[in-house]
Amino acid sequence: MRKLFGTDGVRGKANHYPITAELALLLGKATAHVFGAAGLGLRKAILGKDTRLSGYMLENAITSGMLSMGMDVIAVGPMPTPAVAHLTKSMCASCGIMITASHNPADDNGIKIFGHDGFKLPDDMELEIEKHILGKELSSGLIPPSKIGKAFRIDDARGRYIAFAKGSIGNWSLKGLKIVLDCANGAAYSLAPLIFRELGAEVIVTAVSPDGHNINDGCGATFSKHAAALVRKHKADLSISLDGDADRVIFCDAEGNEINGDRIIGMVALDFKQRGRLSGNTVVVTSMSNLGLIKAMEKAGITVVQTAVGDRYVIEEMRKNDFNIGGEQSGHIIFMDYATTGDGIITALHVLRQMLKSNKTLAEATDFMRVYPQRLEGIKVQEKIPIEQIPALQDAIRNCEKALDGFGRTVVRYSGTENKIRILVEAEKQKDVDFWMTKLCDVARKELT
Repeated sequence: MRKLFGTDGVRGKANHYPITAELALLLGKATAHVFGAAGLGLRKAILGKDTRLSGYMLENAITSGMLSMGMDVIAVGPMPTPAVAHLTKSMCASCGIMITASHNPADDNGIKIFGHDGFKLPDDMELEIEKHILGKELSSGLIPPSKIGKAFRIDDARGRYIAFAKGSIGNWSLKGLKIVLDCANGAAYSLAPLIFRELGAEVIVTAVSPDGHNINDGCGATFSKHAAALVRKHKADLSISLDGDADRVIFCDAEGNEINGDRIIGMVALDFKQRGRLSGNTVVVTSMSNLGLIKAMEKAGITVVQTAVGDRYVIEEMRKNDFNIGGEQSGHIIFMDYATTGDGIITALHVLRQMLKSNKTLAEATDFMRVYPQRLEGIKVQEKIPIEQIPALQDAIRNCEKALDGFGRTVVRYSGTENKIRILVEAEKQKDVDFWMTKLCDVARKELT
């Protein structure tokens, strides 16, 4: 059992265990030790962060820990998570570390680690790092003074990623499009506007003034209403809302209607199939994806593979079978031909390219599926008791599934990054969704809060 790492790295409230300077120092030491022992011969790490105030504290602690174990550290400052993953691979680093809590509030923070190939670490490597953090403290004395690492900052990291992202669509011109771009006061606040403007789009920016406290605050992918209002105000073609570390994206069409990850995955899959580029004629999604997407893909002759919730599980399935398109309803979209993780900017570029090439609005391009009524609720819990050990909740789930009888479903799971239980109910009729959501939430609150 992992004690520190969740589904997306180590995460929690800043300056509270485990997101403390003390643990970050140990994590830096343990990561440097594990990757040094891997014998890759590439004793350098890429270190990025989002715009949270606590990022300064964690950045310095991780750097000190890695240097003390003989690892050089290349700090790239505020940078999207997918940019750190890309730079790790393109600069032949041993590993990459991103300091971020993604879409969470500013008081939270987290640490994600990438291998030399730009992919998130497998479970066994995370467990190995945990073992060294939680066990006997690693001795810096193992490294002689002459072998202590060096810390660098590179000024052109932003430019490297900008060129890479634009190249993913062959520098296709976006001239003629007016877009609202919401950067969530996060990691992409500086470089994202440049990318879209350099390709010729008219860009109305918002949430590009981070102050260390306002990341994801009433803006970004978790609050697309902010950008939707600006779309209507400026009569733009669409809005692009990134989250705090820009690994996910949510769109709104010209009328301000939200377009989530399911519609984007389907839109891209249909385009790739038409162009003969959809590997295995398959897309990979999670159990949270709408039944409407699955039915639409099957109708188009595209196989749908479903995984557990979390982009790491989607990516694992894609790598195992060499699939190239996958993602989550929440906006993590993986283009495996270009990126090793979800990338909100690359996703947006492909969506814009497809709109221009097909001469369709976003609403028209995503009008290929019937959306089944669906609700998702998150309830804070005191303790993550295994769901199979809560008889009352198990009974409620069975009753729900029996009543829906194949014409709907429920998914009940704990969040991998927060102390919450998440409940999804989907059915043909909204009244059934509302009825069973109320039932399940009542039981969950009674048993877990």
